[in-house]
Amino acid sequence: MQISPTSDNGIEISQRFRRTMEDRAEKLERDAEHDEAQIACFVNEDHIRRQRRLVALERSEALRIRLFLDRARTRLPRPMIAL
Repeated sequence: MQISPTSDNGIEISQRFRRTMEDRAEKLERDAEHDEAQIACFVNEDHIRRQRRLVALERSEALRIRLFLDRARTRLPRPMIAL
C-alpha cells in the first residue's frame, strides 16, 4: 500500500523526536551552505561535481524532513499521575 504524500496519514510524533528532527534539518541546511562555499576552493571538475551532488542531497534531505514535520502532529504529553 502506497500512501500519497498529500494524504493525512495521522502520524503523531513526540516533542523530543520533533525537536531532534528539526535540529537535524537545520544541521543539514548549515552543512549545505558550508559545502557550497567550499566549491570555490576546488579545481578538479570531478570534485566540484561530487560536491554539488552532496549539497543537493543535503538540501533534499532537509526538505524531506521539513515536509514530514509539516504533515506530522506533535503528540500531547501524557498527564502526570499523582503518587
